[in-house]
Amino acid sequence: MAETARRMSALEGRAYEGSGIALTPTAPASRLSLRAPEASLSALSKALGLTLPRKPKTTAADGGRAALWLGPDEWLIIDEKGADLAALCAKVSALHSAVDISHRNTAVLVAGARAEDVLGAGCPQDLSPARFPVGAASRTVFGKAEIVLWRTGEEAFRIECWRSFSDYVFSLLEKAAREA
Repeated sequence: MAETARRMSALEGRAYEGSGIALTPTAPASRLSLRAPEASLSALSKALGLTLPRKPKTTAADGGRAALWLGPDEWLIIDEKGADLAALCAKVSALHSAVDISHRNTAVLVAGARAEDVLGAGCPQDLSPARFPVGAASRTVFGKAEIVLWRTGEEAFRIECWRSFSDYVFSLLEKAAREA
């Protein structure tokens, strides 16, 4: 049996730490783009082990697995342990579309007292805790790249982006961190 080569992270070796800010690429994770009607959500939630959120900008997380609401019938599922999320959904007979996007996406953690300011350099959303509280997530832009932004803590965010845009996103974040 041939050995499988480890996929190199698009941001291998990149990191930045400055006054009140840290930018860190995440470890590889499983990701799933999930689309489903309301009638299928109970079965899919059971298969995934967490209740799919049904309100805008909300998330559900448990044990390294998270579901981020992206639209009325759309979620981004992330599993930091690398579970085969598509296989879990394949066991569900209810109507849905589940596409593994693990190799398409990568993520950057933005943490520290200056996280909101650094993100504000490229993201048009109001990221104040009153408007974007811990647990909030949304599809938006950073600079000219589409991202999914998730507030994971009071001073912590996760940016999900396509691998092909990750160098651009990271470079823009780093420039904002140095200048802000």
